[in-house]
Amino acid sequence: MEMINLTMIWALIIGFGVMMYILMDGFDLGVGILYPFAPDEHARDVMMNSVAPIWDGNETWLVLGGAGLLAAFPAVYTILLPALYLGVFLMLAGLIFRGIAFEFRFKSSRNRHWWNIAFSGGSFLATFCQGVVVGAYIQGFATEGHVYVGGAFDWLSPFTVITGLALVAGYALLGATWTIMKSEGEVQEWAYRITPKLLIAVLVGFAVISLYTPFVDEYVRERWFDHLGVFWVFPVLALCCAALIWRAVNKRQEGQPFVATLGLFLFTYLGLIFSKWPYLVPPDITLWDAASAPESQLFLLLGVLFVIPMVLGYTAWSYWVFRGKVQGVGYH
Repeated sequence: MEMINLTMIWALIIGFGVMMYILMDGFDLGVGILYPFAPDEHARDVMMNSVAPIWDGNETWLVLGGAGLLAAFPAVYTILLPALYLGVFLMLAGLIFRGIAFEFRFKSSRNRHWWNIAFSGGSFLATFCQGVVVGAYIQGFATEGHVYVGGAFDWLSPFTVITGLALVAGYALLGATWTIMKSEGEVQEWAYRITPKLLIAVLVGFAVISLYTPFVDEYVRERWFDHLGVFWVFPVLALCCAALIWRAVNKRQEGQPFVATLGLFLFTYLGLIFSKWPYLVPPDITLWDAASAPESQLFLLLGVLFVIPMVLGYTAWSYWVFRGKVQGVGYH
């Protein structure tokens, strides 16, 4: 019972960390994805400055989720890293290019266009690879015991490409609604114009994935249709959020589109968890199969329970400090 309780606690912690990363880092990756489509260089300055003070803090959640996964569920690393090595490598490369662009773009005048490309390309690559990883998780992994026996490119399939592109559209939607909230004038109006188009792209992507998934994973198909009353709560709530986004944009509201987009992602994420529960490495390895020893989980839990409130505290403080609008070179 003790191991089950600790395992469940760690599952909640890691699930919370991943959710926070998707919501927090999703919009600044989305800003980078939208960079090539911005109307002018002034708009790009506003967009980058809106996330410059907070982007690196957002990635704390990725570190927390990854480190927690290694500590509490080591079998996951034994399988997922060999299975997703190239995808994870490309994702990290994208994050590195994007991070470097933050530092060098404002210091360069002659080569600024190259840093724009690095920022946008790194954001797109990191997002697409994250979506591919999600798709690979849904379709499952070839394992024998706790050993991955599939090929180096099994993670790359038509289904995972679709999930990658859908996440690109989703993060771009987050970036557009964030820009609405943080900008003024022509930049904000441009963000208002592209948000409905991105919302349609996201809904089309989610619809294709929903239709495709039952053919990819028999377990998900059975779970969806055996628990209709429970599962379909999440898609309905996600569609309600989509309707709120559309309505808020038409009424030119500033904060509600972003909040509703966060809700859209949250309910989609919860639907994914419900669909695969309790498998941490589909199709065979559950939370409890992958868990480390109870003593290790307890020892590490004491430290994590101290760290999480600190991370939440400085995250909330940084967002409070930079809560205003952006005008060119900074907040006001």
